[in-house]
Amino acid sequence: MIPRRAFAQTMALLGRFPAVALVGARQVGKTTLAQACGREFDGIYLDLESQRDLRKLSDPEDYLSAREQHLVILDEIQRVPELFPSLRGLIDEGRKNGKTTGRFLLLGSASLELIQRSSETLAGRIAYIELNPLDALETAPAPVHVLWLRGGFPDSYLRESDAESSEYRDFLIRSYLEREVPLQGSRLAAGKVRNLWTMLAHSQGGIANIAALSRNLEIDGRTVTAHLDLLENMLLLRKLQPWHANVGKRLVKSPKIYIRDSGLLHELLGIGNLEALAGHPVVGASWEGFVIENLLSCVPPRTEAYFYRTNAGAKIDLILKFRTGEIWAVEIKRGLSPSLTKGFHSALADVNPGKSFVVYGGEDRFKLKPGIEAIGLRPLQVELLALAKP
Repeated sequence: MIPRRAFAQTMALLGRFPAVALVGARQVGKTTLAQACGREFDGIYLDLESQRDLRKLSDPEDYLSAREQHLVILDEIQRVPELFPSLRGLIDEGRKNGKTTGRFLLLGSASLELIQRSSETLAGRIAYIELNPLDALETAPAPVHVLWLRGGFPDSYLRESDAESSEYRDFLIRSYLEREVPLQGSRLAAGKVRNLWTMLAHSQGGIANIAALSRNLEIDGRTVTAHLDLLENMLLLRKLQPWHANVGKRLVKSPKIYIRDSGLLHELLGIGNLEALAGHPVVGASWEGFVIENLLSCVPPRTEAYFYRTNAGAKIDLILKFRTGEIWAVEIKRGLSPSLTKGFHSALADVNPGKSFVVYGGEDRFKLKPGIEAIGLRPLQVELLALAKP
């Protein structure tokens, strides 16, 4: 098992809250991490997709109150939303008995839905943590390019060969299309959803164009928008919002769209090895999305992420605004000899960040210009993690 940073974070939250919700895409490692937590807390694991475990909860108050001294792990909690009122009562009753923390660990594969349902019922009683795919720090010192090609789903990354990894990702995509997406309420045929997903992969890192997607798929724009929201809710798609500033310039106002896991992106595009990736038109956008996801997996809580682009060509790939108000600008280059564009300099003058970085394909750290540093992906991840420490 590759050690996950989220394990320590989850354990800490269980020591402070009666309930913790661990959200993440399917097959990202939530169950493995939760069971590791359960071993530390004398936990009981219930899979809410299992009829046997569901029968145990036919009277949830009776079953769960008898296990007050255990951490109860409820996997796929979004499948049984009617449990949330019972959990609230059990938590409040446990507080009277002195059991104030470490009662429930809730696992869910649909973040927005789970958060909305639980926050309404368990306000003040629950903390949230998102489990991302494996990132470059968690897989260090292994070469970054293997993670980039295969993506961060553990069963994809850890396969013996690129071919086996590709085979796994193909089955994973099919399971999403044939099972998970319909369970989220989609009425589109699996083939249409795959076509949408593939079109998004070809335009990785591009500005969202609902009209073009609607026209090419021959479905209405509202359906396209609903499915983009669905994929975002399932933590498979990222909509990176534009930075809005009063700079007196015409700004791009639509979000940029990224397939969050680079391995799924490559599988949708039929890219099976690094040689094919290096020669593919999406290689630059793939690296950009990969770096963004790795950096966002390390940012402090309540960090806001944006991009900046004007119609005149000024641009910054990633802007991080921390809860302190400080702003960092990050430009992303794949090569080993990064260079700066006029558009980046112009954007820096508009945004006026506290720090500016260019993430490139090497590991050394050096100054490119006054106030602008070239830095490798892993060193910048380390710097971001340091910000989260007290």
